[in-house]
Amino acid sequence: MAASELFTKNVTETVRPLSCKELCTCPFNNNPLNEESISQPRIAARFTKAVRGRAPPGRRARPPALAPCGPEGSRRADRARPEPFCPRRAAVGLPASPSAAEHGGRLRAPARPGASAGRRREDLTSAEQTKVEDLVQEVFSAYKTNHHTSQFVLQREKHFHYLKRGLRQLTDAYECLDASRPWLCYWILHSLELLDEPIPESVASDVCQFLSRCQSPSGGFGGGPGQHPHLAPTYAAVNALCIIGTEEAFSVINREKLLEYLYSLKQPDGSFIMHVGGEVDVRSAYCAASVASLTNIITPTLFAGTAEWIARCQNWEGGIGGVPGMEAHGGYTFCGLAALVILKQEDSLNLKCLLHWVTSRQMRFEGGFQGRCNKLVDGCYSFWQAGLLPLLHRALHAKGDPALSMTHWMFDQQALQEYILLCCQCPAGGLLDKPGKSRDFYHTCYCLSGLSIAQHFGSGDLLHEVVLGVPENRLQPTHPVYNISPDRVVQAVMHFLRQPVPSMPAAEAATGAAGD
Repeated sequence: MAASELFTKNVTETVRPLSCKELCTCPFNNNPLNEESISQPRIAARFTKAVRGRAPPGRRARPPALAPCGPEGSRRADRARPEPFCPRRAAVGLPASPSAAEHGGRLRAPARPGASAGRRREDLTSAEQTKVEDLVQEVFSAYKTNHHTSQFVLQREKHFHYLKRGLRQLTDAYECLDASRPWLCYWILHSLELLDEPIPESVASDVCQFLSRCQSPSGGFGGGPGQHPHLAPTYAAVNALCIIGTEEAFSVINREKLLEYLYSLKQPDGSFIMHVGGEVDVRSAYCAASVASLTNIITPTLFAGTAEWIARCQNWEGGIGGVPGMEAHGGYTFCGLAALVILKQEDSLNLKCLLHWVTSRQMRFEGGFQGRCNKLVDGCYSFWQAGLLPLLHRALHAKGDPALSMTHWMFDQQALQEYILLCCQCPAGGLLDKPGKSRDFYHTCYCLSGLSIAQHFGSGDLLHEVVLGVPENRLQPTHPVYNISPDRVVQAVMHFLRQPVPSMPAAEAATGAAGD
């Protein structure tokens, strides 16, 4: 794809639809392409023995114990591989793993009728978890063997070149993201600002012009020029324009039409649909609250009932599902809590239960976060999950909780940095989900965002930084609600506060139209 084609590609071309896996992984249903077809180097040769299930000649398949990686953040030896846990056995006071004696000398009890399918699912989940732990063990062991200085290094220059190329040139493999092009702009621009890399004026202007063509005459932004507006790319486009932060960027946003569009998506119960005729879930409430607060278009009635609807999405686990009654999920939980922070109604949730749920999502062995209970570690949840902790810290501090630290978030910040720096960097630049996966702009953005959260606690007089490895690993801070630079948030808010909130009659008339 030529330099200008990212911004001008004809949206009528036939593109490959997203697979079920691609649709389900990303909280915004815009999961980036796995880049196997782009022939990028894998993280790589050192993973092959675990993948093939055998060790090279002269080496053991697996070290007997996990040794520390070095003096910095090397508590990995203390986080030994946990024993398998069986909630059903724990609930009745039995050990987590049954002994052979319990089965009369047999290793397994006879199968119950109908239990084989459930056991196969459990065995598959356990096997996948073991495979990931083996890959991570390989990385830690290789690092201990090959890095005598015990320094963790963020490959800044390689990531910069990977991101810079992405703004101007993409391969045909990215055609499947034709409806996510504002997201590509946001993921790349935010990654660059975290790396403290300036955006050339010509590139910033090109992005502004491209995003203006994505804006619908009826308000909001589509996934590309001429596409129907949708709250997800609207969120991405507004964030990208705020990162650029120029007068040209701010002038792209048609605030009056944007407000009308948000009202057209508002439902009687306080929720929002993602697009006209689309689905309801917590993402839409967050996307709407984010763009409305940044652009100063919040009216007294726009979010009436929204906080109560989000609170109904918190389930027995403590986290938040996509809609009331659904399983708790890291992406939805972040969206729900961040929306409530914007609306100043985070007390609508049971914060202690939410805290217990999210802190339980940090993996004891890998150091990264999983998105849901009994799922695998994923680099993108370095932000979706870890980003919840600053929001919870703020909310609990406002309630006068005396147990809060004034120097650290309520998760293992060094362990998360260790996972990102050792397991999520592609040697050719860019970041990824976990060892053995391919890089992409989505994971690059959210791995770096999570790394920034783990490095910075508080601000001003309360600022406390924990930077693992060399000092050059330090990233710029990110705002835990909007996930753009705090300075850019202030700049956008101050710019739009100078403009009046758009008049309401036309917007209110559009309320409920999409739900009729």
